[in-house]
Amino acid sequence: MHDTSLSFTDVRGISVGHYTDATALTGCTVVLTPDGAVAGVDVRGCAPGTRETDSLRPGNLVQQAHAVVLSGGSAFGLDAAGGVMRWLEERQHGFSVAGMHVPIVTSAVIFDLAIGNPKIRPTADNGYQACQTATANPMQHGNIGAGTGATVGKVFGFPNCMRGGIGSAALRVHGVTVGALIVCNALGDVIDPSSGHVVAGARTGADSHALLNIHQAHLQGLSGASLSAGQHTTIGVIATDSQLSPLQTTRLAQIGHDGLARTIRPVHTPFDGDTLFALSTGKVDVQLDTMLLHSLVTEVVAQAVLCAVRAATSAQTPAQWVPASRDLVLPSTH
Repeated sequence: MHDTSLSFTDVRGISVGHYTDATALTGCTVVLTPDGAVAGVDVRGCAPGTRETDSLRPGNLVQQAHAVVLSGGSAFGLDAAGGVMRWLEERQHGFSVAGMHVPIVTSAVIFDLAIGNPKIRPTADNGYQACQTATANPMQHGNIGAGTGATVGKVFGFPNCMRGGIGSAALRVHGVTVGALIVCNALGDVIDPSSGHVVAGARTGADSHALLNIHQAHLQGLSGASLSAGQHTTIGVIATDSQLSPLQTTRLAQIGHDGLARTIRPVHTPFDGDTLFALSTGKVDVQLDTMLLHSLVTEVVAQAVLCAVRAATSAQTPAQWVPASRDLVLPSTH
């Protein structure tokens, strides 16, 4: 049996903190592993904004990370990781080199400049502030931290989109906890795999409460709006407290994209920078069967995507109203 009452922060050895600018509609989220965690990454989108991903390749000298930063602000938001490095260095976390501590901080960003104030993006100081708030308490979800300015369903133009957000989920089996933290800012729709219904995504018009269904529209030959690379992207972190090798941890990041494919349609497009990190804190001396572990990963990633959009709230910007899933009347799952 598995425990379904868990939060991402129930993974032993991690804590999560947020910085949120509710006015500019941007922010950043940090996943801290100060003792170091075996880390991996898998990038599937064609327009990623990332930092330190090459260092996480299995076989390279550095095989641990001390934090993962998820941020809004597009490529500008990568600055937030500098503040996280400062916070960790001050507390002497990181690799000991020549009498100094060098933290390994990897990062990925979403494009949220179209919804809020495009001149305000997460900074190094904001990354530091996110560390100051980090806790292992149950997480808040929705439009907080890196999910503050997230949107979904932009294939047929930004005016028809809806709110995305940040969500998480976790499961514990045989004493091992597996969790996922996802910032859903997808170009496509978000689908509930249990019903096949669209939960949030492209609407039939800027003032509409009706969902279009991008996949069905494409099958009927309807073409999308003029799109720009890098303006979308779903990013996240998969974590487990089991002891895994760098290669096994990287495999978790790869498998996690199956969870995105279950819930986002279309996914991994030329205009998304979809990136998933994976962390193994090694706090539990239990190893699960590989196939069991992979099933847990795909499930928590899918559930975290749904959590992100279901916890989101609408936003009124100077240009338009951007509704959330809770604002729509969705088909019954019964």
